[in-house]
Amino acid sequence: MEATVTWTSGMTFQADLDGHRVGIAVPGPDGAGEGPRPKALLLAGLGGCTGVDVVGILEKMRVPFEGLAVEVQAEESTSHPKVFTRIHVRYRFKGRALPLDKLQRAVQLSQEKYCGVSAMLGKTAAISSEIVIEG
Repeated sequence: MEATVTWTSGMTFQADLDGHRVGIAVPGPDGAGEGPRPKALLLAGLGGCTGVDVVGILEKMRVPFEGLAVEVQAEESTSHPKVFTRIHVRYRFKGRALPLDKLQRAVQLSQEKYCGVSAMLGKTAAISSEIVIEG
């Protein structure tokens, strides 16, 4: 696994990841930014990692669902280096008559066994989760 991050101007960088380009920026004095902040990308990585796990596990369990959105929110320490101290992951499932016990099991397996991003971030932050079912 490899990434190349190249400065473009101001506080803006371009990341090359597996053949994809992603802007990374910190808003400057004018408030402009050409991409998400670096720590927001970490949260997106967590959401993607656990989301992939959960979908794969539910497919193996033969649990049909119509949609999944993973919302990730974090709190930071107040002193530098500002690290995440708490992370909350909300799994929003869409579907009818979804078995809560299987959704909970899939989330648990992802968080405790499969998601490497969760394991890494869990070393510095308390990670909590919730499941929301939208029929």
